[in-house]
Formats: sequence, C-alpha cells, structure tokens
Amino acid sequence: MIRFRESIAVCKSYLIARDFCKPLYPAPITYIHFPVLMAQHSTTNSALHNSDPEIFDLLQEETRRQEYGLEMIPSENFVSEAVFEANGSTLTNKYAEGLPGKRYYGGCEVVDKVEVIAQQRALKLFGAEFVNVQPHSGAGANQCVFEAFLAPGDTVMGMRLDQGGHLTHGSPVNFSGKNYKVVAYGVDEKSHLIDPEQVLQVAREHRPKLIICGASAYSRRIDFALFRRAADEVGAIMMADIAHYAGLVVAGEYPNPVPHADLVTTTTHKTLRGPRSGLVMGREVHAKAINKAIFPGLQGGPHMHTIAAKAVAFKEALDPSFKVYAKQVISNARALSEGLMARGFAIVSGGTDSHLLVVDLRVANITGKEAQQLLDSVGITGNMNTIPFDPQPPTKCSGIRLGTPALTTRGMKESEMQVIAGLISDVINGRGDQNVLTRSRSAVRELASKFPLYRSRLVGD
Repeated sequence: MIRFRESIAVCKSYLIARDFCKPLYPAPITYIHFPVLMAQHSTTNSALHNSDPEIFDLLQEETRRQEYGLEMIPSENFVSEAVFEANGSTLTNKYAEGLPGKRYYGGCEVVDKVEVIAQQRALKLFGAEFVNVQPHSGAGANQCVFEAFLAPGDTVMGMRLDQGGHLTHGSPVNFSGKNYKVVAYGVDEKSHLIDPEQVLQVAREHRPKLIICGASAYSRRIDFALFRRAADEVGAIMMADIAHYAGLVVAGEYPNPVPHADLVTTTTHKTLRGPRSGLVMGREVHAKAINKAIFPGLQGGPHMHTIAAKAVAFKEALDPSFKVYAKQVISNARALSEGLMARGFAIVSGGTDSHLLVVDLRVANITGKEAQQLLDSVGITGNMNTIPFDPQPPTKCSGIRLGTPALTTRGMKESEMQVIAGLISDVINGRGDQNVLTRSRSAVRELASKFPLYRSRLVGD
C-alpha cells in the first residue's frame, strides 16, 4: 500500500537507515522543558563570529530576545538542540532532485536513507497512506495540491481569511486567489463557530473542484467529517490544512483529518515543534500527482538538511512525553483564555479547544496593531488579528492572536498563564503609565528567566 519498495531497496533495510542516523540524536531530551545541552559559546571559538561578526551579533540579539521574552505567536515554537544539529549539518551541501531511489544526481545513497526515515516516521505519526516530506513550507505544500489537481480558473472553496482562514485558502492577494475562482465559507455571527449549513450551502451552490478545511486563527475543533460530506456531494477533492494543529493531532488531542481527507498538508513547526518546513500526505491514489507537482512542478532539489531535522522532530513527537506536552499546550491555552476573560476581555468563540485564542480588544478601546506594538515593547510577542466581522480594516484589526506552544515548551503551566494574563491586562489597560510598562517589562524578563531556553548559546549571559 505504501510507496516505499524502491526507497527501501536503495536503503537495503530500514535498520541500516536507522543505524545511520543514530549520530543525529543525543540523549533523550525532556520534552516539556529543554535542558541546557550545549557548552557555553564564546567569541574565540565561533567560526561565525570570526567570519562575520555583524551577523553573529544579530543572532545573539535574536537569541536574547527569545530567551528573555514571552513568545506567544501560535505559529512559533522552540526546537530542540537535536533539531538544530540536524538542520545545521553537512546535508545542507547535498543536491538530491527526485525521490529516494529515483534521483537525478549521484551521491544520494546517504540522503536517501534520511528521507526514507522521515517518510516512515511521518506515516507512523499521522496514519496516512503516502507522504512527501519535501515541501519547503506549508504554503508550498498547499500550492502543490493546487498544481496537482486544478487548472487556472477552477473553483476553490476555503475559509474566509478575516474569519480564521489562511492566505493560501483563497485570499485575493495570494496565488490561490489570483489564479483561481474562490468561494468562501465563514463562521456564525453570534457563536463564531464554523456554520455547517453554510459550508454545505456554498459547496452545493458553487460545486468547487477543491474544498479546503483548516485555519490559522480558529481555536475550536474542526468537524472534518462535515467537509468530507460536502466534498462527496459535489465530487470535490477535500484538502485539510492542519499546519496549526498537527502536533495536537499526532498526540490525540485534536481530531485527525487523515481518515476523511483526500490530502492533508501541514507545516512541521508550530505545535509539531520541528524545523520551519512542510509536508503533504494522504490517499495512495494521489501520490503520483503530488510527487510530480512538487518536483519538477514547483521545486528543485529538496533541502536535505531540513528533511533530516524533520525526521528528528518526528522521532521526538513519537515519544510518549510528546502527548503530555500537547495536552499541556491546550490546558495552558484554556487557562490563558479564562484568565483574560476574568479580567474583562472577550475571547472569540468564548474560549479555545486548541493552542490558540483570539482576543477581542474592543472593550479596551485599542486596535490589534496598537496592542501588538505595546506588548512587544515589554517583551510579550503576539500578532494583530482580525476578529469575525471586524469593524477595523485588516491593517489595524480589533483582535490579537495568542498561543501557548512555545511557552509550554519552556515548561510553563497554568499558574504562569494566569500571571501572563495579568501582565497583558496591566500593559493594555495601563498603556499611558510608563511606570506600569517598566514594571511589566521587568516582570516579563523575570518570568522568562525562570525557564531557561537557549542560554548556553548566549555570550556573556
């Protein structure tokens, strides 16, 4: 059933492939809170510092920002030192156009083994019939589905961007909206939940060739069976984009679309906590079309160093401790949501079932853009976001999107979420008081310092 006979023949056996990659993995990490794994960096033994001190200093600046701030953008997370090591390996030097066993370059016997391992682990995580681990990003994974099954001008159905969808689901400023006819579904005006009747009505009326479900700012569980029903009624391909939910899916904390969808796309960072990249998987009948769409349709040589880093992240996600992590991510998001509501803020849909929440800021008489800049000034990083039926333009927004994957990776739990909810409230409501901002900035740094992240990478800290 799975298309790996040729790949495995090249690798001789999965055991050989596995043994080859053993040096990529250090001793098992603690998955909720990374320990310090690397020796203290210094300028004297840094090749980067000696070669390009300007970039070295900027990397130090960014590492310090992550170390002493609170990263609350839902699409961001922190990778392990093992993922860092694989992503910065000698595999960055290797070109490998094609698939394992079918390359257009010589010298691929090693990277073939790496890619097969990544494939095997991804299939085990998600339960799909086939997978391609080569997409450079989630957007690229989505684009390959369009490339494989649509012609310019075909009708695509996706979720409205301003109500929780994603750019690649049909936004007019994106390739998906520029090259295809897009029809959209949204959420109920009162509940802010996806309206099942609207989904079915739009599908029946417009009979799209591709139906996309998934979101970038929807905090509740998605009924993937509903979209399967809609697709079956009109003869459409169903694609589920779980870029935000993938880590929760593999941990069993969020519905798995694989049994329902023809194709599933995802990023490999966010809740999955791997390198910034993507993958596409689904039913075996679609494997040939997807593989051809990725190469030679959209990409050249795959990034083998990133594929190795994906393999490492997939191994981490297969560890039972990852389930504990994912459960804590959701518990933290709910605690943060409740903490903010207790302080007078409204949360879109009234709460969350996942890792993210969108805060309606109208009660505080501040735009999302202003709130983002204000919170950033004290070390709390979120992003402005539209709320459903937003009265503000997208450049200002009435909401801010917050998430808990990165904070949970550091080891923070519900009690810290209550502290953070208080800090957010203080900063927004006390925005005219410099003393409040100064105290909050110190409190953010103090809290972050209790949960070390990459401190060993910093010089002089």
